[in-house]
Amino acid sequence: MPLPIRSSICFLCQTKATLIAPSILLASWQTTRGMATARLRRKAARMALSPDVSKPSLPSTTKPRRERAGPFASMNQTQARIRDAPRTRSQAALKRSGEEGKTDKRKDSPLYKALKMQETLTAVPYGRRTAIKSRLANITSFDHFPLLPAVRQSIFLQALPGLSDVSPTPIQRLAIPELLLDESKRKKQLKKAGDEESEYNFDQYLLAAETGSGKTLAYLLPIVDAVKRAEALEVEEQKAIDEQKAQERQEITKHKAFSLEPEEPPMTNAARPRAIILVPTSELVSQVGAKLKELAHTVKYRSGEISSTFTPRRIKNTLFHPAGIDILVSTPHLLGSVAKSNPNILSRVTHLVLDEADSLMDRSFIPTTTEIIAKVNPSLQKLILCSATIPRSLDNQLRKRFPDMQRLTTPNLHAIPRRVQLGVVDIEKEPYRGNRDLACADVIWSIGKAGDRHESSETWGPLNAYMEQKTKKIMVFVNEREEAEEVTKFLQSKGIDAVSLSRDTDSRKQEETLNEFTEVKLPPTAEEIMLNKKKNRASGGIPFDLPERPQEHTRRLPDTKVLVTTDIASRGIDTLAVKTVILYHVPHTTIDFIHRLGRLGRMGKRGRGVVLVGKKDRKDVVREVREGMFRGQALI
Repeated sequence: MPLPIRSSICFLCQTKATLIAPSILLASWQTTRGMATARLRRKAARMALSPDVSKPSLPSTTKPRRERAGPFASMNQTQARIRDAPRTRSQAALKRSGEEGKTDKRKDSPLYKALKMQETLTAVPYGRRTAIKSRLANITSFDHFPLLPAVRQSIFLQALPGLSDVSPTPIQRLAIPELLLDESKRKKQLKKAGDEESEYNFDQYLLAAETGSGKTLAYLLPIVDAVKRAEALEVEEQKAIDEQKAQERQEITKHKAFSLEPEEPPMTNAARPRAIILVPTSELVSQVGAKLKELAHTVKYRSGEISSTFTPRRIKNTLFHPAGIDILVSTPHLLGSVAKSNPNILSRVTHLVLDEADSLMDRSFIPTTTEIIAKVNPSLQKLILCSATIPRSLDNQLRKRFPDMQRLTTPNLHAIPRRVQLGVVDIEKEPYRGNRDLACADVIWSIGKAGDRHESSETWGPLNAYMEQKTKKIMVFVNEREEAEEVTKFLQSKGIDAVSLSRDTDSRKQEETLNEFTEVKLPPTAEEIMLNKKKNRASGGIPFDLPERPQEHTRRLPDTKVLVTTDIASRGIDTLAVKTVILYHVPHTTIDFIHRLGRLGRMGKRGRGVVLVGKKDRKDVVREVREGMFRGQALI
C-alpha cells in the first residue's frame, strides 16, 4: 500500500485557501447572473414600456414646489398667466354669491356686452320695432295731425325755422296723435278694445326715443294745443256766467233797489298754471323755456320758468304775474318747496310732463316727484314721461306705480344713429406713451386743421351753407368733474380755446357757455349786412367784410372752440352746433354711451365721436359698441 504524499503547503495556508475558495465561486456566479439579467432587461426595453411610465414622478401626497421670486422666476410655467385676462372665480366665491351652477348663455353669443351695468337697459323686441316702423310709414306731414291752425303755423315759423323739408320725426308721429285724444275718445277706444278703465283719473304716457329725435316738440305741441282749447272753452263759459249774473243782478235791483250785495272779486289765475314741465337741471329749464317762448310768438299764451339759479324776486314775479300763467317749467325740488307755501299752484294743472324721466324717477328725485303727482291728481288729465333710455329701474317703477301706462317707443330706441362715426385712439402707442391729455390735444388739433364733410344742402337748404362757415364746436366728456378744469388748463396751454363746465361752474357762466354750443344763428339777410357795413364805416371802424384779427405770438388753433364737461351737458341739451364729441374716458355704462354720443347726429346731421382708450380701459366694450353702431343695433 503506497504511502500518502504529504503536501508541501503548511496548515495555515490550507486554512486560508479553504475559506477563500467559496467566496470566489460565489462572486463568479453573481457576475454571470448579473450579465444574464442585464441582457434580458435590454431585450425587454426594446419591445415594451415600463409599467411605471404612467405614474407621477412625485407622490400625490406631496405639494408642488412653490416658485421662488427672482429674475428667472416663472420661466417653467405650465399655464399661461396673462395679466389682462380676467381670473375665474373660485368655488367659494360662487357659493358666497349664490351663483354656483348658473351659466350665462349670453357669453356664447358673439355680441355679448361686457359693460358692468349693461343689463340696466330694458330690451324692446325687434318684432315690435318692425311693427311700429310700418305703422309710421303713412304719416309724412304735420298736416295729418288735428292741431289748431295757429299751432301748426308756429312749427314752420318758430319751432323749425330755415328748414326746406319739414316732416315729423318717428316719436312725433307716435306721440302727437295719442296726446291730442280727448278723454271721451280714449274711453270709447278702451270699450271697443274690451279693456277696463284704469284706477287713475288721468291718462299715462311714456315717450321713449333716441337722442335728438324731437321729443320736446312731441309733447309741447299737444300741450300748447290743449291750453288754447281750454282757454277758448273758459271764455265761452265765462261769457255764459257773466250773462247769467247780469240777469240775476237786474232782477235783484227791480225788487230790492236799496239792498245791493257786495260783488265777489273775480278769481285770478296768478300762480295757477295749466301745465307743468319738470326737468332735472337748470340748464334744461332754460332750454325748454326758450322753446316755449319761441312758440308763443305765433300762439299767444303765457309761459314762465323758475330755477334755483334765479333770484327769489324773479321767481315771485314769474309765478304771481297779474295776467296769470299757462305753462310753467321748473325743477322738482324748487316746485315742491313753492307748493308747500302756496298749495294753489297745483290746483289747476291738467298736463304734467316729466322730461328725462329716467333721472326724475331715480332715488334722488322720486320722493319729490311722487308727491307732486299726488297733489295734482284731482285735476290732472295727462301724465307724460319722456326719456331717451328705459333703464330697468325705471321699468320696475312704472310697472309698480303705473301698470296701465301706454308706452310709445320708436324703432331705434337705445341705438346710436348710424350717421355718427366712432373712432378709437390708443394712447399707449407712439407718440402719446400713455399721456391722455396729449392725445386729446392732438386729436383736437387734427380735427381743427382738417376740413369737415358736410351733408348736402338737400337737408338743410340755405342754412347749411351758412353753418359750414361757422366755428367748429367740439365737446370733451370726462368722468370726474375735478378733471374738467385740469384738462381745460392743459388744452389752453396747447393753444386751444377751451372752457370747462361742471357743477362747480358759476350759474351765469354756465348759461353763457352753453349758449355758444347750443345756439344756431340764422344767416344774416342782405339788409342786415348793409346796415352793419354802414355802421362800421360811420364809426370809423373796420369794414364788415374785412375782419382784422389781433396778431399773437403764441401758436393757437383758429376757428375751434372746445367744451370740457361732465354728464351735466349730456342729457337733453340740444347741441345742434356740435359736430365732434371726444370721450376722454371710456363711459361706465351703456346709458352714458348713448347720452354722450347722443350730442351728435341730431335732426339728421352727421357727426364724429372719438374714444381715448388706455391700458386699463375695456377695449372689448368699445369694440362691441362700434359693432352695434355699424349694424344699427340697440346697445342692449
